[in-house]
Amino acid sequence: MQSVLGDYAPVLIFGCVSVVIAAAMLGMALLSGHQKPYPEKLTAYECGFGPFDDTRRRFDVRFYLVAILFIIFDLEVAFLFPWAISLGRIGLFGFLSMLGFLAVLGIGFLYEWRKGALDWD
Repeated sequence: MQSVLGDYAPVLIFGCVSVVIAAAMLGMALLSGHQKPYPEKLTAYECGFGPFDDTRRRFDVRFYLVAILFIIFDLEVAFLFPWAISLGRIGLFGFLSMLGFLAVLGIGFLYEWRKGALDWD
């Protein structure tokens, strides 16, 4: 039991030090920060304008479509980084499989482009 606690002691120390540093940073920010709010700052938006419509109104579906497309293509492009790092070890098969992956990605992008999912009226 003693060796298990000794193994986790550095993790516990690291956690305690990080909590102390975070608390010190927050405390210093509160003490040295400019705390004079004015009426525009206290409105719903910092720009000083009130909301124009009801906050519960429906959004256009194109906002969601663009967000989903961004997430999909962004995650697929994230697969390129490990591939680029290990390209010397995976050889020709890895290179050709990534070309196939990029072809499918490109076809999907062209399909969305042709369907008008990226157009904004």
